[in-house]
Amino acid sequence: MTAQSRRRAGRAGDRMLTVWAVLVFAFLFLPIVVIIISSFNSGRLLVAWDGFSFAPFAALVERPVIREAVMVSLRTGLIAALLASLLGTLAGIAMARRPGRWAWWFLGLLLLVSVTPEIVDAVALLPWLVFLGQDLGMALFSDGTARLVIGHSLFSIAIVSYIVRARLVGQDARLEEASADLYATPARTFLKVTLPLAMPAVLAGFLLSFTLSLDNTIVSAFVQVSGTTPWPVYVLSSLRSGLRPEIAAVSTVMLALTLVALGLVALVLKRAGDSASQIARTMAGG
Repeated sequence: MTAQSRRRAGRAGDRMLTVWAVLVFAFLFLPIVVIIISSFNSGRLLVAWDGFSFAPFAALVERPVIREAVMVSLRTGLIAALLASLLGTLAGIAMARRPGRWAWWFLGLLLLVSVTPEIVDAVALLPWLVFLGQDLGMALFSDGTARLVIGHSLFSIAIVSYIVRARLVGQDARLEEASADLYATPARTFLKVTLPLAMPAVLAGFLLSFTLSLDNTIVSAFVQVSGTTPWPVYVLSSLRSGLRPEIAAVSTVMLALTLVALGLVALVLKRAGDSASQIARTMAGG
C-alpha cells in the first residue's frame, strides 16, 4: 500500500469515527432535547403537541402541589449537601493527612457505600428509621425532611470524601508543618492552611452533592412521609395519569440547575489553578 493510499484510508477512518461519535451523542442527548422542547407544549399531555406556550413553566408558581414538591427537593438537597460537605471534608482530610492501614479500610467502606445499589440502601433505611423514630421515640427520625436528608447524605458523604482526599493528596503537607513550626495551634493551622487548600474540593463536593440529591428517587420513595414528597417521587406518581408538560418544564429547570452547579464546580477548580485533567481527577475522586 502506498503512502497516499494509507493517508486516504486514514481520512476515511477518521470520518467514520466522527460519524459514529455524532450518532452516539445523538442517541444520548436527543431524549433530553425532546423533553426540553416538550416543556413548551400547550397541550395536556406530552405525547400530543398542541402549540408553543410558557404556561407549563407557570405551573411551578401556580400549582401548590408542584411548588411544594420542588421546594422539598431544593430544601433537602441544600441540607444534605451541607451535611455531606461537613462530614466528607473531615473524612477526606483525615485520610489524606493521617494515612495508614485504617485509611484503606475506611476507603473500602466508602467504596461499599458507593457501589451498593440504591434499592438495597432504601430497603435497609426504611425499617431502621421506623425503629428509631417510632419504637425508640426519637422524633427527629419521624420528620420527613430529616429522613430524606439522611437517605440522600449516605452516597454524598462518600463522594465528598473522595474529592477532598484526592485534592489534599496532591498538595504539599509541608505548609501545615511550617505552620506548626511557627507555633500555630492545630486549630489555627486547620482553619488558615488545611481548609483553604481543601476549599475548592469542598465547594465541588457540595455542588455535586446538591445535584445528586435533586434526582434521588429510589431512596426518597422509601423514606418519605406524607407532606414531604420530593419532586422525583411526585413525577413517579404522576406516571399513572400520564406525563404532563409542566413535569417536563420543571425537569428542564432542574436540568438547568444541575448544569449550572456542574459549571460552578469546574469554575471553582479552574480558579484554584487546576488543569483540565486535574479537574476531572478531582471530580472523579481519583
